[in-house]
Amino acid sequence: MMNQLAPPLSLLLLLFFLSTTQAQTPAQPPAPSGPPNITRILEKAGQFVIFLRLMGTTQEANQLNNQLNNSNNGMTIFAPSDSAFSSLQAGTLNSLSDEQKVELVQFHVVPTFLSTSQFQTVSNPLRTQAGDNREGQFPLNVTTSGNQVNISTGVVNTTVVNTIFTDNQIAVYQVDKVLLPLSIFGPQTPAEAPAPVTTKKKKAAADAPSSDDSDSSGGVGLAVNVMVVVMFIGVGVYAAFVL
Repeated sequence: MMNQLAPPLSLLLLLFFLSTTQAQTPAQPPAPSGPPNITRILEKAGQFVIFLRLMGTTQEANQLNNQLNNSNNGMTIFAPSDSAFSSLQAGTLNSLSDEQKVELVQFHVVPTFLSTSQFQTVSNPLRTQAGDNREGQFPLNVTTSGNQVNISTGVVNTTVVNTIFTDNQIAVYQVDKVLLPLSIFGPQTPAEAPAPVTTKKKKAAADAPSSDDSDSSGGVGLAVNVMVVVMFIGVGVYAAFVL
């Protein structure tokens, strides 16, 4: 009776084989999440609300994502945290024009992929999306000291404090200060004072003779005329006397 209720040996062997095979099958890697998206990367990191808002209002988030999807050059982004923006002087962002806000975001983006090891060999100044990297414009200099990456804009000095995301196309690094470019936040050269203008009217007035000069010249002429008349009368009287 007990032998009839026991499962067949072949069934036990089959169950054992299936369980062993499933245990040895490696876990499948997660499905790719699509092309890199800077907005999703920073949202997942969770401490870049102000930078994300600035990228959104300037339309730079869409611009960068389109560039990532349609270019093979790669990209490096230095992302200031919310605490970095909080350390700015009150009203700094509100004082900027729309164009300056765009340039500020672009100054945090290098249009090539840079790994941490490549920072040791890059040529300074780096050229950012903001454009002109000449002194006084948008120069960005990177130096290394051991494993530390230092960044200088000519206005602020900061360091890379964390790697947020990296693959072969995009690298996103956290910085502890907002990168302020010289072109916007550097000392402004005072405008030269306009040269004094000399009008022709003033010059003509200066060249014209004064009333005193006219009076004096007129007085001299009158005296001469009187002397001539007196001499003429004197000559006539003398001639009459002689005759």
